[in-house]
Amino acid sequence: MDRIETVKTRVLTVQEVSRYLRVHPSTIYRMLKKNQLPAFRVGSDWRFTVEAIDKWRAEAEQGALGQPAEMERAEAEGQASGK
Repeated sequence: MDRIETVKTRVLTVQEVSRYLRVHPSTIYRMLKKNQLPAFRVGSDWRFTVEAIDKWRAEAEQGALGQPAEMERAEAEGQASGK
């Protein structure tokens, strides 16, 4: 039974991941809709692994996930200034 408890603590629901990331559950659903969070479905419910969320968060903190948006913004600014 200890092994089952260990597995349970490594898989989170939307409510649990929203508390873990300290954001509102609607933010989680919005990010899921845009494929911005690593998740999987169990029936109609979303589930998250702590390992995947931690990896995603580390990449986001390093700016790896923000680079495309920054590049698009820089290109848009370049076009607006006539470059």
